[in-house]
Amino acid sequence: MWPQTYDPFGNMLASTAVAAIPVVVLLGGIAILEIRAHLAAALGLVAALLVAIFAYGMPPHMAGLAAAYGAAFGLLPIGWIILNVIFLYQMTSEKGEFAILQRSISTISDDRRLQLLFIAFCLGAFFEGAAGFGTPVAVTAAMLIGLGFTPLAASGLSLIANTAPVAFGALGTPVIALAAVTGLDLHELSGMIGRQLPFFSIIVPFWLVWAFVGFRKMIEVWPPILVAGAAFAIPQYLVSNFHGPWLVDIVAALVSMASLAAFLRVWQPATPMTTVADQPAATPSSAAKPVTAALPAAAVRRAWTPWIVLSVFVFAWGTPQVRSALDAVWAAKIPIVGLDGQVQKMPPVVAAPHVEQAVYSLNLLSATGTGILVSAIIAGFFLGYRPGELLRMYARTLWLVRYSLVTIACMLAIGFVSRYSGTDATLGLALANTGWLYPFFGTLIGWLGVALTGSDTASNVLFGGLQRVTAEQVGIHPVLMASANSSGGVMGKMIDAQSIVVASTATRWYGHEGSILRFVFFHSVALAVMVGMLVMGQAYVWPLTLLAP
Repeated sequence: MWPQTYDPFGNMLASTAVAAIPVVVLLGGIAILEIRAHLAAALGLVAALLVAIFAYGMPPHMAGLAAAYGAAFGLLPIGWIILNVIFLYQMTSEKGEFAILQRSISTISDDRRLQLLFIAFCLGAFFEGAAGFGTPVAVTAAMLIGLGFTPLAASGLSLIANTAPVAFGALGTPVIALAAVTGLDLHELSGMIGRQLPFFSIIVPFWLVWAFVGFRKMIEVWPPILVAGAAFAIPQYLVSNFHGPWLVDIVAALVSMASLAAFLRVWQPATPMTTVADQPAATPSSAAKPVTAALPAAAVRRAWTPWIVLSVFVFAWGTPQVRSALDAVWAAKIPIVGLDGQVQKMPPVVAAPHVEQAVYSLNLLSATGTGILVSAIIAGFFLGYRPGELLRMYARTLWLVRYSLVTIACMLAIGFVSRYSGTDATLGLALANTGWLYPFFGTLIGWLGVALTGSDTASNVLFGGLQRVTAEQVGIHPVLMASANSSGGVMGKMIDAQSIVVASTATRWYGHEGSILRFVFFHSVALAVMVGMLVMGQAYVWPLTLLAP
């Protein structure tokens, strides 16, 4: 049994600086030195292993096993999702269905700002609620690039949009995990998060369009933006507070999509923006509105069918009943011998010493990526592909995403080494020791957790116990701070390296991850600070918001 230590140098400042080295190497390599993502991830992994072994005293074999465990998790479920989404996108693009899809979306609105709003925010929230784990960014970025958005716009804006729904993603998995590790009531946590995020569900759509075209062009379409945001925020509040975390995003996304589509039948901007800016936040040059012939209804149905099939399968694969049935057919639980039950998490990260588990779930049948693969195969036959053509297309897709899969495996390996060595807990403790400012910096712990791990669920598992223990020590409501970990975490989703690689792969812009990170970094920090200010207000100014409705 190896107990973690969070201050190996006897000086918290020095320990924190050393613990941050892998993060600095990874993100600095991508954003500043512009090293290709898979090389930066490999360097970050080497740094994480060196810090874990030589600074924190982790046995080398445990550090190696943690890295292997993380790499396996990166390939399944996350890499498996990306591979199969890109496979579907490649098939529809080759058959020309994406061009028809683009023209059909213009029947809702030919304004690029509103197309962005509908796809990245509304449709992306549906995929987040049904599957999570990179699915919404992969799908919406691919759709936006197919509609003619620049790679930077499609990547960066998909990441910004995929924030407000994240806390209730994958049928409420982050909240369920948070309740499990903290011992707090699931419905209280769901309700508290549902009294924090709806404000940002209204803000994020405005922020999204502002990041795309600037403030003045955003104000021109404020009515549909408000409709989309409010139609998401209100169900988000109601379902999370009066039902639970499971269907929050699904219900809110469907209401938002329907409300926006209905509103755009009676309202259109006076000056539609029919061109795409070369860069986000740059105003496109004026261009004449393209004249296009009406599309036959059969062609529109054919173009949308693959994506409708995808939505159905992703939703079905996300339901507990389907997952349980598929796992009953075949699923393997593989203990990582030499790591499972051998690492002990220590106070103050947890209230009492806690043994960490390390069991890899090889649930290939119930994995979301498998549902996407099945939907892609069905769509492929529907589009007229023969079995041999599907196999060749899949091989080409695998070759296309090879570096992305390596990158994601390395990045998850970094996250798992940090988790089992305790270096991430050192970073969290540094923010927790902030006295009366803890509600603000405690929120940033969640942001940091998602930026490091790429998952709100993983951040909640990592820091949920720390949030409860610290909150009780400083006299803050533990439900508030545990919820703030999840709500603050959603803003870290857009800068985690895993999501950035998903976006660059979906837009076929691999190698430009540094540009994407630099674009989204300000937005991530600014929105996380706003969540922290809201939590400060809940703690000290509006304590009645702590009460259940």
